[in-house]
Amino acid sequence: MSKIKFFLLGLLFLGVLFTSCKKDEESVNEAQVLVEYLESPNSPAMKDFVNTDMPTIMAATEVQTLNATNQVYIIDIRAVADFNAGHIKNAHNVAVGDILNHIKGVNLEPYTKVAIVCYTGQTAGFAAAILRLMGYNKVFSMKWGMCAWHADFAGKWNTAVSNGNSYASQFVATDSPKAAMGSLPELNTGKTTGQEILEARVAAVLAEGFTPASVTNATVFGALNSYYIVNYWPAAQYADPGHIPGAIQYTPKETMKLAADLTTLPTDKTIAVYCYTGQTSAFLAAYLRLLGYDAKSILFGTNGMIYDKMGEYNTNHPDTKMSQFKATEIMGYDYEQ
Repeated sequence: MSKIKFFLLGLLFLGVLFTSCKKDEESVNEAQVLVEYLESPNSPAMKDFVNTDMPTIMAATEVQTLNATNQVYIIDIRAVADFNAGHIKNAHNVAVGDILNHIKGVNLEPYTKVAIVCYTGQTAGFAAAILRLMGYNKVFSMKWGMCAWHADFAGKWNTAVSNGNSYASQFVATDSPKAAMGSLPELNTGKTTGQEILEARVAAVLAEGFTPASVTNATVFGALNSYYIVNYWPAAQYADPGHIPGAIQYTPKETMKLAADLTTLPTDKTIAVYCYTGQTSAFLAAYLRLLGYDAKSILFGTNGMIYDKMGEYNTNHPDTKMSQFKATEIMGYDYEQ
């Protein structure tokens, strides 16, 4: 009997060991798989889009020129009522959450570019980033949104530019180091391949929309210690004209790589990203949210915080200007109702 018992115990041990090994083989670090996929030429974009071409933004003047010869497909993601009140000729009104399904059904062959249009260029940047990562390489957001098309729509940007209740006086030049490298966020889509995980995450992030991916400057300044603040522009500008207190500098097209500084971003704290206008940071926030980070773009960027300071910087540094919204950005083009 003892030999039989030992034999049965041995079989049980081997069964447990086999099951455990099988589970280990099947377990997938989804975020790791997704990042490696999106950084590779095997991704739908066929390149590391975030660290090469991002952001893909086109001017209203180019949209107007291409539209005159039917070379641009225009997707307007504003609310239906606002679209009906005035929109670019040939534009198609599509909700952000439906934009991927919509574009899948469009023959883009006749078009040189696809322009995503919103109110200010920020939600469009968020949507354009997702479509680009899904392989739609003709997609661009329209800079400044409908604010650039005609003065009738320019209110959001006209009221946003400011020195933000003395925020300019709070900007500093003091360097804040990046956090130590850690782990990627935990994703649980239940998928195993890069493409499957990407599709699942895109569906989730589009369903959420841009609102959870954005935050006001007042909210951030009201609780600076609650955020890991990412200053997303060149290192030289981090010191001059300075940055939000405690913000950490990350260089566009260089640092948001797995082999660089991506894992210095925290997985247990909200990340607030800012750029000059909130448009590039919207692209980045979309990407980081796909990876599972709680990332938010600070609306209107430093145009809403240090507008005058940016103007001074541009006067002194004509070769490295910081993008500012001005009256000259409003084209005054015709629109339809």
